[in-house]
Amino acid sequence: MRRLIFSLCFSIASMTPVFAGELKQADPRNMSFPALRFEIPKAERVVLECGLPVYLLRDTELPIINMTAMVRTGSVYEPAGKSGLASMTGTVMRSGGAGGLIPEKMDDELEFMASAVESGIGSDMGTVSLTTLTKNLDRTLKIFRDVLLHPDFSDKRIEMARRQAVEGLRRQNDDPKEIAGREVSRAIYAGHPLGLVPTFESLGSVTRQDLLDFHRRFYRLDNMILSVSGDFERDTLVKELNTIFGPATKKPAPPLPEIPQPQQLFQPEIIYGKKDVNQTVIRMGHLGLTKDNPDIYAVRIMDYILGGSFTSRLTMEIRTNQGLAYNVGSHFDIGRRFAGSFIAETETKAESTIKAIKLMKEIITGMTREPVSDQELAAARDYMINSFMFGFTSPASIVSQRARLEFFGYPENYLEKYRDNIARVSKEDVLNAAKKYLKPGAFKLVVVGDTAKFDAPLSSLGSVRELDLKLNIPK
Repeated sequence: MRRLIFSLCFSIASMTPVFAGELKQADPRNMSFPALRFEIPKAERVVLECGLPVYLLRDTELPIINMTAMVRTGSVYEPAGKSGLASMTGTVMRSGGAGGLIPEKMDDELEFMASAVESGIGSDMGTVSLTTLTKNLDRTLKIFRDVLLHPDFSDKRIEMARRQAVEGLRRQNDDPKEIAGREVSRAIYAGHPLGLVPTFESLGSVTRQDLLDFHRRFYRLDNMILSVSGDFERDTLVKELNTIFGPATKKPAPPLPEIPQPQQLFQPEIIYGKKDVNQTVIRMGHLGLTKDNPDIYAVRIMDYILGGSFTSRLTMEIRTNQGLAYNVGSHFDIGRRFAGSFIAETETKAESTIKAIKLMKEIITGMTREPVSDQELAAARDYMINSFMFGFTSPASIVSQRARLEFFGYPENYLEKYRDNIARVSKEDVLNAAKKYLKPGAFKLVVVGDTAKFDAPLSSLGSVRELDLKLNIPK
């Protein structure tokens, strides 16, 4: 046995130089790889007999079909004094029954088929979505069509939705973060529909007829786009969609209401909400850009370097170096139909509130004074180019993205040119974008916390408008 062990040890020792040589040849520092290439997946676009555009992407991995209708509507189109109408309409389209099928029966039938139909309305888009097993598509598609085009708006479910919305208002000032997010948006979009929020009075004024009128005005086949992915036969599905939605209507489509862009008014304001908490919530920002702005690629790079990553300037200085906050960052929300916003945010202990605010403004201002470093630019470009492919992780996301680009009027080759446009951004482009679109002297600053604990008076930063966070609840 001892001889056997000795022989094995000798053999291993004699092999070590060979392995070492092989490892040396495989040194990863000396290895080279071909350039990463990613081809953007395609989706087929067809137009139904009724004129409805449909994006299709077949995927047979699972016997499941996903479908989404995108509708040109939104809370921006609510009549005066009816804030909350769009959200209630989007909720009760599904919850209130459709096509003569009562809500309880619809719930039971969808659950039995393991299908789902959901609806909702945001600020500038409404959606109705479907998920079903392929074998249950026929019936689920009929329910989907009725929710989309023929909702019943049950009185009982309308009142249920109203009570839920009212309860949400009762709790709207419980969370300091929700207060700050709401109020900075209201300040930035003051005087525009995007700045309106529901009230007890507006929710109380919404009637069933309001829901019917709002739905009838926008939910037309000539005002939407459909995306479909999953396990289907292309010709069979197109035939079924044509049958479900029927021929084109001869009735001319009424024009959508004209909603102006938010006014480009950059005026500073300090808004304070008193909450007896130990941590202060800080939000600051101003109006941003639309997707049509030629500088959006430079802005995206600038955004990543300033506050859009874990190694951003805001994070490294305020969190890592100063230890003033756990969460800090900023983001340019590029508007699709209307100008978006630039928001910088953090939460810090009350005793470092003013210090954190000043430091955030100082870092943001610094972006407008000197070019970013070569390392910052390279890291931002590499991240944005290499992470691009993760926007296409599933057939549903691929086909929905294609439909959204047409829905919001993006250029036809937007995706194909995106990475090249990012790669062309220079340090000079980033500096010019920062000078042009960052306006720290015109921030709407919202601070929620206990001013008695602040490290300096909030008024030391300028005139302060205090929020009334007491709810005027109707009896």
